[in-house]
Amino acid sequence: MQEEIKNWWKQAEADLNSSENSLKSRDFYVSAFMSQQAVEKALKALMLKEKAMLEKTHNISKLAKLLGLPNNLLIKIATLEPVYQETRYPDVSSKIPSEEFEEKDAIEFHNIAIEVIEWIKKKIS
Repeated sequence: MQEEIKNWWKQAEADLNSSENSLKSRDFYVSAFMSQQAVEKALKALMLKEKAMLEKTHNISKLAKLLGLPNNLLIKIATLEPVYQETRYPDVSSKIPSEEFEEKDAIEFHNIAIEVIEWIKKKIS
């Protein structure tokens, strides 16, 4: 089990790094998606550690509530929730993903991911 937690955590960190790299290359929709993925994988690592199970969902708000994250983080995660679909499918929004997201959006999502991952890191350590 410990190895599985470590693997989810390492991938969460890699996704956060990819979010930052995508910000630098101005691929804002990719950065937003990788921020959402980083949060999802970090939450799954915590779920494995605290509940010894893996919830098969992309619903990060649900995962965060199950794990008892504080309200301020639940609110931030809720803003990141729709990114999973909005960054991947051209029929979800009025614009295609590559045109939907601006730098300010990607920065906001990246900062949310950093904050959530820092909180989870304290719980996992």
